[in-house]
Amino acid sequence: MRFSIIRSKSIFFWMVSSVMVLVLSSCGGMFSKNKEEQPLARVGEAFLYPSDVTPLLSNAVSKEDSASFVTNYINNWASKQLLLAKAKINLPEDKLTEFDKLVDNYRNDLYTRAYKEALVQQGSDSTVSKSQLREFYNKEKQNFRLNEKIVRLRFIELPKQFLNKDEVIEKLKRFNKEDVTYLDSIGVQFKKLNFNDSIWVRASRVIDEIPPLSRENEGRYLKKSQFFELEDAKGVYLTKIIDVLNPNDIAPLSFIEPTIKQVLLSRRKLDYIRKLETEIIDEAIKDKDFEVYAKD
Repeated sequence: MRFSIIRSKSIFFWMVSSVMVLVLSSCGGMFSKNKEEQPLARVGEAFLYPSDVTPLLSNAVSKEDSASFVTNYINNWASKQLLLAKAKINLPEDKLTEFDKLVDNYRNDLYTRAYKEALVQQGSDSTVSKSQLREFYNKEKQNFRLNEKIVRLRFIELPKQFLNKDEVIEKLKRFNKEDVTYLDSIGVQFKKLNFNDSIWVRASRVIDEIPPLSRENEGRYLKKSQFFELEDAKGVYLTKIIDVLNPNDIAPLSFIEPTIKQVLLSRRKLDYIRKLETEIIDEAIKDKDFEVYAKD
């Protein structure tokens, strides 16, 4: 016998309209499941209520789109319920038992993981000092090898029609206090600039910023203490390379500081969780809530 989720267009329209009326007439758009709430659909002993659907609806969506969404949601819900019922009847008992255990384990893992995370956020220190970063770096620096060339540089992109290019080049190369003041004062005329030459940058990012550069020609330009000027249809690129580190060189601390911080925090979190688990067990033993029975 064929099962029909919605017997007629009129019944279906009433169901969808009911949800829309409830959504539009409620302040919060939320409904509790109670005896006064009329169900939208039923499959066996399972009921779908407006409160199951309305939280998923957006006020920005039109009535037509909301009605379509409700239609699909009801049909998908019914399909899942019917398949679940069939599965419980037709799957072997041992397979159902196995799945029930998996569901129980997954639920328990979700609860305990969420509780641990809450305790860690409350009790674990999330600050990492400079001295801790330095100590860890000095101890483990041989494990922090670069997999890509990185550079420190000063960089300016000029419009093609810029008039005082030679003066800008001179000051970008020399870069004393007066030069910096001058370049900052006319910085609004540049298309792009980077004067912070203490920061290490990946070569791939430099290539992205300077289109005439490529993987094929980077070896010619990305050299320590080198100045180069490149040009294309979009602009003129002036670059002073301060320093270069190559793949397999030890990464500088400033470049990998975020990574080290994350490693230290992860280790601290694991240590805190281990300590927490030990304390929970000790407390349970003390309160006689946990016992291990010796075997004969």
